[in-house]
Amino acid sequence: MATEDKNNASAADSSNGFSRWRVLIPILIGLCVIVWLFHREFNVNIWKTVHFDTRVILCIALAWIFMAGRDFGLTWRFRTLTDKDITWWQALRVNFMCEFTSAITPSAVGGSSLGMVFLHHEGINLGRATTLMLTTLFLDELFFTLACPLIMLFIPNDMLFGFNENSFETGLKVVFWIVYAVLVAWTALLFLGILVKPNGIKNALIFIFKFKLLRRWQPAVIALGDNMVAASHELRTRPIKWWLRVFAATVLTWSSRFLVVNALFLGFVPHADQLVVFGRQFVVWVVLMVSPTPGGSGISEWLFTEYYGDMLNNAGIALIIALFWRIITYYVYLIIGVFLAPSMLKAPNKNNSENSN
Repeated sequence: MATEDKNNASAADSSNGFSRWRVLIPILIGLCVIVWLFHREFNVNIWKTVHFDTRVILCIALAWIFMAGRDFGLTWRFRTLTDKDITWWQALRVNFMCEFTSAITPSAVGGSSLGMVFLHHEGINLGRATTLMLTTLFLDELFFTLACPLIMLFIPNDMLFGFNENSFETGLKVVFWIVYAVLVAWTALLFLGILVKPNGIKNALIFIFKFKLLRRWQPAVIALGDNMVAASHELRTRPIKWWLRVFAATVLTWSSRFLVVNALFLGFVPHADQLVVFGRQFVVWVVLMVSPTPGGSGISEWLFTEYYGDMLNNAGIALIIALFWRIITYYVYLIIGVFLAPSMLKAPNKNNSENSN
């Protein structure tokens, strides 16, 4: 009983952290950058050349459908991970709240890690919820690790990173490969820690973080090691079919997210190479993993217009597409999250929690 009260208090503390300024800051950052970009790049004559005909409207609708596919993929994954212990609606709420917290926290921090709180609210035992969120983290990193070689195989390097050897493209390439290298190392660590030698990885991490310069992070590392060991006990007994289902949901989730931009390019710039558009979305999301701003706000808009600018006749069109992209993939989740947060951050349903134990 005392443990349950402590968990409820923790959820209540999290609720207090979601004050209005946490929502307003990313919105203001994003809007300021958009205004700056409009002032720098936008020409009223460009807007006059954009005709919202049937094709453009249908492609914008298609972009929304792809984003719905992304939500379906994550909802399906939460249902599968919990062995259908939560309903489709509960899984969808967890999905929306994970996206909301990602939107109001720096990308480098990872707001979706609070998913354990949201799963606990829906009746999943907190220890099991932590295991499930560690699993989702591993699946996401595994997708990026495996997708990169495939993208490099089908898209030439100069087309993927840009046709001009300027400082922006060179810097983008350097950042991408550094982040990807860290991603591969992190994925390998999770794989070994969750599925192969959890106790060995835990002991190795604790030993490394005993050194004076790293000692301040030792408590967090010990907690990570404990979670890996707990996750390993459950996940190593899972059949191959289960892993294929959750990974298929992961592929659907990320592919649908990338295809949002493909749909927008199909509407506004139908002559663009769709494979390159898709591949560049992969690069964008890898780079945004180290964004210091909430949800990548500001940096996303600037990166999009700079990166895709060489595929368009002018930067103004890139800015219009970037605006629709951010509305569909970012701002809508801020709005949904504002309405869901008050109820999702209350004390969890005790009856459901007891049933899941």
